[in-house]
Amino acid sequence: MSMEFADRVGRVEPSATLAISNKAAELEAAGKDVVDLSVGEPDFPTPENVVEAGKAALDAGHTGYTSSNGVPELRAAIAEKLTGDGIDCGPENVIVTPGGKQALFETFQTVVDDGDEVVLLDPAWVSYEAMAKLAGGTLSRVDLAPYDFQLEPGLDDLAAAVSDETELLVVNSPSNPTGAVFSDAALEGVRDLAVDHDVTVISDEIYQRIAYGVDVTSLATLDGMADRTVTINGFSKAYSMTGWRLGYLCAPEELVSQAGKVHSHSVSCAVNFVQHAGIEAIRNTEEAVVEMREAFRDRRDMLLDLFDERGVDVPHPDGAFYMMPHVAPDGDDDEWAEEAISGAQVATVPGHAFGAPGYARISYAASEERLREAVDRLASHGLI
Repeated sequence: MSMEFADRVGRVEPSATLAISNKAAELEAAGKDVVDLSVGEPDFPTPENVVEAGKAALDAGHTGYTSSNGVPELRAAIAEKLTGDGIDCGPENVIVTPGGKQALFETFQTVVDDGDEVVLLDPAWVSYEAMAKLAGGTLSRVDLAPYDFQLEPGLDDLAAAVSDETELLVVNSPSNPTGAVFSDAALEGVRDLAVDHDVTVISDEIYQRIAYGVDVTSLATLDGMADRTVTINGFSKAYSMTGWRLGYLCAPEELVSQAGKVHSHSVSCAVNFVQHAGIEAIRNTEEAVVEMREAFRDRRDMLLDLFDERGVDVPHPDGAFYMMPHVAPDGDDDEWAEEAISGAQVATVPGHAFGAPGYARISYAASEERLREAVDRLASHGLI
């Protein structure tokens, strides 16, 4: 039997980050010692109080369906958190999802129609492109590599890309894969373009709590943006809850009503007992968040020093737990990443997967010992 598949599936490739992670796992299964710097996953355990809250929710019988958009107490806690950030958000503006990725997917499916233009800021997280294509959208990409991944000096380039034909603009600050945190001036430039051209904006703030000595501004707090911004966040990064799969979106009620259709007909609801653990995370884990953030800052500083000692150009990251060294001046980052994993047994993600050829994404969600080992291996194989 020859099976035929939908055109939309043929528009996208498998996730490059997961492909590298899978290869690292295969090498490890074969007995190789791989330093895996490819995964976007904190290496800290979920805070114990959150784990206990999850167990208590199971013991209390929270194992059935919830209301589709989320349990009322969690939606209220999320709304309180976002209100504290300066966003005009009530529980009616919130959909709780199985991970931030699902919140993004539902937004793309709700906003983007066949042929609609989606603008991405490169380097951009790999799944934005796939989500746009699955929704039938066309892509316009703005290269921020010439500006060390900062948006403010690239606003003229963004202005050239955004028009009345643009349906959706995606902004991710702090950024995966670069760690860049966009300035208020940059976000105000986004606001002006979005208002002038009547564009909906996704503000992906999944790394909001992981920033080092800089303020992270939410786009929805700017004048004119409350009714055109979908704020995406979740629990995976800040609370080290990747496997719990819990995220959310906050948007105008009209969009929530429409996205709720996609949500109810796909995932029904986020997992019941996980939502109760999320209430504990959002209300009672500040100490653990600060502890993890300080550890990431120390690792970032150490890695920057190690690369600097070897003359490797690395745009300075102010957030998340990634950096993108310039590793292949000829642009062949694929060959570099293949040699890194096969020869040095260090797993990274080639930059072209994010729209940044010549670079590689390195996650420093690993111990300082393993990070030093990775740099030593790359140096010994002549890769840096």
